[in-house]
Amino acid sequence: MTLLTHHPLFAIALTLAAFLIAAWLYRRSGWLLLQPVLVSVTLIVATLLLCGVDYATYRAGAEPVAWLLGPATVALAVPLQHNIKRIRQLFWPVLITLTAGGVLSVALTLAIGWALGADWSVVMSLAPKFVTMPIAMPVAEQIGGVASLAAVMVMLTGVIGTAMGPLLLRWAGVDHPAARGLSYGINAHAIGTAHALQEGEECGAFAALAMSLLGIGTALLLPLLLA
Repeated sequence: MTLLTHHPLFAIALTLAAFLIAAWLYRRSGWLLLQPVLVSVTLIVATLLLCGVDYATYRAGAEPVAWLLGPATVALAVPLQHNIKRIRQLFWPVLITLTAGGVLSVALTLAIGWALGADWSVVMSLAPKFVTMPIAMPVAEQIGGVASLAAVMVMLTGVIGTAMGPLLLRWAGVDHPAARGLSYGINAHAIGTAHALQEGEECGAFAALAMSLLGIGTALLLPLLLA
């Protein structure tokens, strides 16, 4: 077992196996709560605890997988380019939706945190939870939060938003691809964008647009307003 867990490919194999199993469970069950990201993380953590492998060792071994995050993010420009005319047509509705969504997300998070008596560091860790993790973590540190806590909240926000989003949108009668995509991008960032791409290219394009612009706006404005 020691030889296996210390093999250079152990972390990569564990990551891929966990995701494949999680994706298979999600497809077979159809349960929204069995999101591949959440199930994958659970399987990986359970395996690491069972094998006695610390996170630092796993993280170092899985570094090649993390390298793919950059190209995968850049690849989101493809559906954006394919739907650029549609995005231009809906420029003002998109801008208003992103502004309202971003302001309400931060305001409601701060209000609920203060109402529940959370510490300032906890509230500041929650404030950027609606943007993707590479942006949320440094922003949380700049405004007095904890990066690790922000990372956990970002993951939970993405998983819960993706799990509940389709159901809530169906109940609300929202079936327009652009509207659904904006909702996924605002409320579930990268995980929601991945789901939006499964619904269609236009839905994925608007989700990627919402995630990108909201991330940029948060990185620029949130530290100025709350730091």
